[in-house]
This record gives sequence, C-alpha cells and structure tokens, in this order.
Amino acid sequence: MLVPMQVYAGAAGLPQALSSMKITVPRARLSAPDFTLPDLKLANVRLSDYRGKLVLLNFWASFCAPCRSEMPALENLWQRYRDKGLVVLALSTDRDNLRRVETFIKEGHYSFPILLDTAGAVRKNYEIRALPTSYLIGRDGKFIGRVIGGRDWDSAQGRKMIELLLSHKIRPKIK
Repeated sequence: MLVPMQVYAGAAGLPQALSSMKITVPRARLSAPDFTLPDLKLANVRLSDYRGKLVLLNFWASFCAPCRSEMPALENLWQRYRDKGLVVLALSTDRDNLRRVETFIKEGHYSFPILLDTAGAVRKNYEIRALPTSYLIGRDGKFIGRVIGGRDWDSAQGRKMIELLLSHKIRPKIK
C-alpha cells in the first residue's frame, strides 16, 4: 500500500508516474544513510560521492531470479540517462560467491557500478527484507521512494518517471 503522496512543485505527472511504478513514497523525506562499499575491482565507493545526481539504489543477489531478470532494464536505463544525471548503483548481497557475481555481470555486459555488501551492513541499515529492493534517492540525498520486487525500469512508465525526476524544475516539498 502506498503512503499519502507528497506534493511535487513543478512536476506535473510525477505523482502518477511514481504510482504507476508502484513506488512507495515516504511520509517525510529523510536523508539516505551514507555508506562506503567496494566495487568489483575492490575500489571504495561512497553513496555521498553521487550527491547532486538521481540515484537508483538496487539491492540484488546473483541467486535471485527476479533480480537477474530486471538487470537488463537497469542497464538500459543507465545507458539512456547516465549523462543526464542518473546513477544506477547495484549492491550485491551475495555473501560468499563473488566469482558468480563477476561472471553474471560480465556475461550480461552490465556497465553500471556494482558494489559488494558481503557483510550485509548496508542491507541491514536499509532494512532490506526481500530481493530485489530499490530506493530512489534525489539529487539532495533524500529518499524519494522504495520499491520491493522487480520492475521494468526501462518501460515507458519507468522512463517517464526518471525523466520527471531528472527535471531541474522538481522541488520536492512536504504538504
């Protein structure tokens, strides 16, 4: 069930776009907790490094069929909007089989950043109970919404939502 929709000034259609993608919108826009995790090359990446960009934070695992099936749509979204301010960050929750993660990413030709949450600290902090789970985080570093379960992020509805969120005219405010 969706919580009451926030008012988005200058973003005609955004509430409907969020609703059509079944995005759960928070009652209050809180800051997303910062974290530092290694990527597949073991370089540290911080969420706060992406402040000023729209972040689609996706928690997934290589053994999760719905996670695997939504990855091509995430790649398409990344390719289409990365130069316009979208960052797709995929946090692998695999704990022990990193070769499997690397193989899956390589075989799928996925180029968006893959981070490794092998200890589960970020997953726990973000209260992940099911996979996949995704968060939309605004340019201001605050939560826009959460999705539990797979989505076709590259659908017409998904693209419309991302385009509205990337619009510089959007200024979220609480009713």
